[in-house]
Amino acid sequence: MPKALVTGSAGFIGFHLCQRLLADGYEVVGLDAMTDYYDVTLKQRRQAMLLQTPGFRAVNDRIEREGVLHELIAAETPDVIVHLAAQAGVRYSIDNPESYVEANLIGTFRLLEAVRATPVDHLLMASTSSVYGANTEMPYAEGHKADTQMSFYAATKKANEAMGHSYAHLYHLPITMFRFFTVYGPWGRPDMALFKFTKAILNGDPIDVYNHGDMRRDFTYIDDLVQGIRLLIDAVPERSDDPVPEGDSLSPVAPYRVVNIGNSEPVQLMAFIEAIEAAIGQKARKNFMEMQPGDVPATWADASLLQSLTGHRPQTGVREGVVKFVDWYREYYGV
Repeated sequence: MPKALVTGSAGFIGFHLCQRLLADGYEVVGLDAMTDYYDVTLKQRRQAMLLQTPGFRAVNDRIEREGVLHELIAAETPDVIVHLAAQAGVRYSIDNPESYVEANLIGTFRLLEAVRATPVDHLLMASTSSVYGANTEMPYAEGHKADTQMSFYAATKKANEAMGHSYAHLYHLPITMFRFFTVYGPWGRPDMALFKFTKAILNGDPIDVYNHGDMRRDFTYIDDLVQGIRLLIDAVPERSDDPVPEGDSLSPVAPYRVVNIGNSEPVQLMAFIEAIEAAIGQKARKNFMEMQPGDVPATWADASLLQSLTGHRPQTGVREGVVKFVDWYREYYGV
């Protein structure tokens, strides 16, 4: 039975990925700090559900704490590691940047050092579409320049990519970085727009619509994202002296690759809100506001590399995905 270590296992994406790996016959060790960035009860419920499945074991600790990952990986010797643990959020990185240094930079460094000591077949690490920053060339492709990050959160994720490449080159560690594009779905994060909008509309409260609604996002449904990660686990990058094929982001000097996972269909923010209104059956009161610091007006993934590597292309439509989230929200909160 293959074994996977998933960091951030009680988080939104980690929870869904662990469920998928367990269903596929993996033994899964989940590591999570259970921080209070958002409602810890939600994380506890996710973890409790995972613990009901044979083959799952939970470890609650911080990835940045010295020795935690080194000892855990040496003891468990997983075949695969999927690194999702991070301090998330663009706006919170303005208020509390030090938490991003600790979790995203120091924590990822601790992981890379632990994997150097106890190598695995494949290390996959989460990045974000936010690394594309001020780039206006769309759709975003992995080969585009990503040197103009607009938030400290994005800067730490770009640093993770550079850190991963250096370790892949120096120590021959197969590493895949995947860049997420606005993931949503059941058990989602309360700080994300869909969660906040749904809660406000059901409560009869106004919603804050930034940049006066003139924004586009490549909304990616959670099941599509998890399918992409699952298939990428088997697409292990290999160092080659042959020229890198056109459209591939494989490094010419390391077993390292960057892959977008996105729906490839940017949706106007107002259309997204309309989908929520339709799913709830109630119109939103809208408070139109200026763009927030650190934010970008649009994201759009070129997911052709993901498709060429795995045969998978995310395609869940926003209206379908929003209905699934609203149904979950109503059931979970008894609304």
